[in-house]
Amino acid sequence: MTRLNVLLHEMVPDHQIMTGEEVTELLKTFDISEDQLPKIYHDDPAIKACGGKPGNVIRIIRKSQTAGEATSYRLVVRRPKK
Repeated sequence: MTRLNVLLHEMVPDHQIMTGEEVTELLKTFDISEDQLPKIYHDDPAIKACGGKPGNVIRIIRKSQTAGEATSYRLVVRRPKK
């Protein structure tokens, strides 16, 4: 069975794992802590495809009709067990 890489789909924005230095600069720039970042679950297909693990911060770059490019950031967390 062939596995689909969701990151290659035109509707999925670019997902990049940020380095520790990049995360430090991001948090300093916005004067926030990691806990204040929006969350994304570790089992999200795009996170699995890019190799993200809980604790990683992901940079998501989307195409925007108004801004050309829009960047957002997410903290990878484990999905709570039911």
